[in-house]
Formats: sequence, C-alpha cells, structure tokens
Amino acid sequence: MNATRVDADVLRRLPKAVLHDHLDGGLRPATLVELAAEVGHTLPTTDPDGLAAWFYEAANSGDLVRYIATFEHTLAVMQTREGLLRTAEEYVLDLAADGVVYAEVRYAPELNTRGGLAMSEVVETVQEGLAAGMAKAAAAGTPVRVGTLLCGMRMFDRVREAADLAVAFRDAGVVGFDIAGAEDGFPPADHLAAFEHLRRESVPFTIHAGEAHGLPSIHQALQVCGAQRIGHGVRITEDIVDGKLGRLASWIRDRRIALEMCPTSNLQTGCATSIAEHPITALKDLGFRVTLNTDNRLVSGTTMTREMSLLVEHAGWTVEDLRTVTVNALKSAFLPFDERKALIEDVVLPGYATAS
Repeated sequence: MNATRVDADVLRRLPKAVLHDHLDGGLRPATLVELAAEVGHTLPTTDPDGLAAWFYEAANSGDLVRYIATFEHTLAVMQTREGLLRTAEEYVLDLAADGVVYAEVRYAPELNTRGGLAMSEVVETVQEGLAAGMAKAAAAGTPVRVGTLLCGMRMFDRVREAADLAVAFRDAGVVGFDIAGAEDGFPPADHLAAFEHLRRESVPFTIHAGEAHGLPSIHQALQVCGAQRIGHGVRITEDIVDGKLGRLASWIRDRRIALEMCPTSNLQTGCATSIAEHPITALKDLGFRVTLNTDNRLVSGTTMTREMSLLVEHAGWTVEDLRTVTVNALKSAFLPFDERKALIEDVVLPGYATAS
C-alpha cells in the first residue's frame, strides 16, 4: 500500500516508536493553563488553543536558543510533586492515544528543583507518574512502554550529578542518559568525565549533536565521548558530497548509529528549509539508521502521526518507509535485546502488516 493513500486515522493506528521527546516540551495546553494558575505563573495567554499557537509561533524563530527559551513556561509548572505527577501521567496517555508503543522520554532533573525537590525526588516522582500513565494506557487497551533518559544541561555544572542519578535509577525505569541545552559553545567533551563514568557503569547514552553546531560536535559526541546514538545529527549531511560519504558519515552509517531526527523541530530551529528537503529522506535512502521523532510536541505543535503525515505528503514516504524508521528506533532503543526483538516481532510488524 502506498502511504500517500493512507488517511490520518490509519497512520494514527500504526504502531510507533519515539526515541527523542522531551517531557517539558509536551504538556497539554489546558493542563499548563490550570497548573500555571495554581502556582501563580503568568502565561502569554490563558486560552489553551491560543497558548498552543503561541508556543508554535514563538519557536519558529529559526534559532535554537530562542526555541529553548519557550520552556520557561512549561518548567514553571513542573516544580512540585503534583505538577510532575500530572504531566508525566498525561505524557504517557497522549503517546498511547497517538499509537506509540515504545517511547523514551527525556528531561533534566536539575530544572525541576526550584520548588524544593531534590533531583532524586524529581526522578522518583516522574517515574511514579509515568508508571500511572502506563497502567491506565494498558487498562484502556493501548499499552505503551516508556523508558526514561535523564539529561544533564551542557551549559551548567550538574551533568555529573545527573549521570550519577542515571546509574542509581537504571533498574527503576531510567534506561539512559543525554546532555541537552544550547549546543554551540558547549561541546560534548566538556563533560567527558560524566560519559566515562557512564561507560564504566554500562549505562547507554545519546548526545544532542549536529543541530546548532556541525560536524565537530557530532565527531566529539561519537569519537571522544562514545555516544551510542546522536540526537538530531542533521548536519552530518555536511560530510556527504554528491552522495559520497566522508569518514564520519561512513562511520555512522556503517556502524548503524541511530540518528534521532525531528523534522518539524529542525524546521523551527533553522536546521532544514522544508519537510520535502529535510535530510531524513536522503539519509534514509543512503542506508543510515534514521529514526523519526517529535522532540517537543507542544512547542512544535506536533505528534508522531503528524510527523508521519508530513513525510508522506511532502517527501513521498510509504508505509514501508514508516515501518523501517519504526523498526530502526526499536533496534537502537536502550532496552535489552530480547525486549526490543519482542516489540518488533509481536507488535510493530503485525501492526504494519494490517496496513499493507
């Protein structure tokens, strides 16, 4: 079946896997309005639809730093146990409603401590909320497995502390680690000690790289820090000329290093000019292990179904292409091999078979 002839309802029912999605970028607008009123935080508007539009427009500056600045509003309501429990639970339920069967949610615990919670308490609370969401989703017949990636903010000094928490909570729902925040001027190697610690403790990690900064950022993330995946990685195209891969691009493709690509978000931050010309399609065709992701569903006004629909409509993707990136994501998920294999064979492939 050609995906261009598949309507949105069919796309929504397809099983999906998302590896790159931020908890504080995916709140429900109505929830944000309610929680902001409770904590006394002033929003640009208290109309949920208007607020959703404000986030999308504010993030469309073409600048990563300004994109990140929108998070002051979501983080303002995620400083209490109640706020974290609700947003984490709703996060899971929204993914389940979108057909997601596996997700890795990432956030930086240090950004949720202004209300007096310790970073460890933040992690415990988020895990409790995620577990509640997974239980409700399973009871509703739309089960989704959610693993957590803890982030360190690359421009601050608590990255090692966040890495220690990833080690401490790896048997309690945390499946890996990341560094996030402004990329340009804050190279991955600044936090080499944290990554070496994670490797010694056998905790996998991905690194935001190749979005606001180019090939040197990707090279450091992989060859100096040892990342198992790359967050975004859009600018690896700078190492590909007329279809010929340079050494770094070849390393990524040949060793099946997953690229966590986020088309709508990349348009907003100026990393791509259109969905039709987004590097995800060319990289897929060149044999890279690309994955499709939302990044920040509120800020980018998107869902996995919408990202799929955009690629179908503007880049000619088929159901087979969508199945490929979904399987790619599960192959590179930070889960044990047998669990990844079961999700692919028992959930994803049968789900796509019904659409072909």
